Amino acid sequence: MSLSRPYRYRVVDVFSEIPLEGNPLAVFPDASGLDDVTMQKIARELNLSETAFVLPPTLENCAVQVRIFTPAREMVFAGHPTVGTSFVLLDEGIVSRAVDRFLVEEKIGPIPVRVEQGDRPMIWLTTPPIEEGRTFDPDRCAAALGLAPTDLLGVNPQLLSAGNPTLFVPVKCTEIVDSAFVDSARMTLLKAPDDESFCVFVFAPTSEGAYSRMFAPEYGVAEDPATGSSTGPLACFMLRHGLLSGSGRNRWTSEQGTKMGRRSILHIEIRTELGSQQIDVGGHVTPLVDAVMRL
Repeated sequence: MSLSRPYRYRVVDVFSEIPLEGNPLAVFPDASGLDDVTMQKIARELNLSETAFVLPPTLENCAVQVRIFTPAREMVFAGHPTVGTSFVLLDEGIVSRAVDRFLVEEKIGPIPVRVEQGDRPMIWLTTPPIEEGRTFDPDRCAAALGLAPTDLLGVNPQLLSAGNPTLFVPVKCTEIVDSAFVDSARMTLLKAPDDESFCVFVFAPTSEGAYSRMFAPEYGVAEDPATGSSTGPLACFMLRHGLLSGSGRNRWTSEQGTKMGRRSILHIEIRTELGSQQIDVGGHVTPLVDAVMRL
């Protein structure tokens, strides 16, 4: 008879100060001994948008290595797991609470994390370099989302990526965002033969910044309550096309997940560091569950 080993894990709600809102994340603070296949099986078992596994770093100057899995695949980078895992690292003392900046190793490379101290600290990540992809026909995007062509803003939808390719579709108002749904057959027709899997991000500009929803069926996620990896590219897209109300703003928010009952607030800040523009995505984290899995 083989003996099982206990693996402790935490569940935290990311991008929310309210329990049972935001985007839930499972974090295994010590995943040593788990192989890739088992990590994927655990992510499928827990069936959250993502599950994060903390391991010793392989890159110099990184505090830890983090492996991130959706129920269907491993991610090279993801935002809410970065923010949520960083909270757990600080809460567990794996990273000293006195530290306000550190690096987290992910498949895409080192991700800078900074902590805005306070009664409820806000944790920020710096978005990796954003790559631009092709633009899409607005009418075909509207059809794939169950919308009318007149529902979209006069800006061509475009694919951008900071590690996770995302198609950004701007629409006229929040009610249209809430009415969108993925038509799988028509979504397939959107893809070119050489397109890799991508998420679909529907949003409307608001006075606060944006109101958003994100669909990722190819990643095993029908709808994601909060998508930090797509929020940096969202900021880039909105800035480029003049979709932010007011001028000179360097900080605003994206509200996501509200339609599915998991309201998330993702903060965006534009910073200039060493002469280059950086897009940071941040939010609060609420601890919820401390549990053990025996394998």
